[in-house]
Amino acid sequence: MSTLLDVEISAETVDDRAATHGVVSAAFVDEPVVADLVEALRESTAWIDGLSFVAKSEGRVVGHVLVTRALLDAPRRLVDVLVLSPLAVAPAVQRRGVGARLVRHCLDVVATRPEPALFLEGSPRYYGRFGFEPAVERGFRRPSLRIPKPAFQVKLLPGYQGWMTGTLVYAEPFWRFDCVGLREEPSG
Repeated sequence: MSTLLDVEISAETVDDRAATHGVVSAAFVDEPVVADLVEALRESTAWIDGLSFVAKSEGRVVGHVLVTRALLDAPRRLVDVLVLSPLAVAPAVQRRGVGARLVRHCLDVVATRPEPALFLEGSPRYYGRFGFEPAVERGFRRPSLRIPKPAFQVKLLPGYQGWMTGTLVYAEPFWRFDCVGLREEPSG
């Protein structure tokens, strides 16, 4: 395993945005639309000031994580919830603890917020170590059948109550950029 990279985690500033775009583009080189998704989320009602974080090494942005607003269509009422997406680390420093530091920082911050749950699509092996668990097993429904059940995960936050189950509804930019669930490789 590579040595851990010394990074400083902070809220993203306006001055960080170009570098963030570069990191997200590089991390998702096969899915360039993800960087556009981040830009669209900035301009949407899903955006929450202070929930976009960067990791910097020697003053350079090398990682980024974003948390935005979504809805849970629960039986009693709509509930504001959070979505962690995307998590991006510059390819040159991947597997050096940058992503883990970003996720831990993010979890510390969202634990103080009123939303009852944080959702994501991702590797159960990776995110499970941070306390994320299969959302379907907790009574939540995926916003798309293209999301594999194991990848649809949730971290329950202090405001969670047992009646808060139902379907996760992503913010509009996730649908506009078709960034929900898996895509099959185009056939040639």
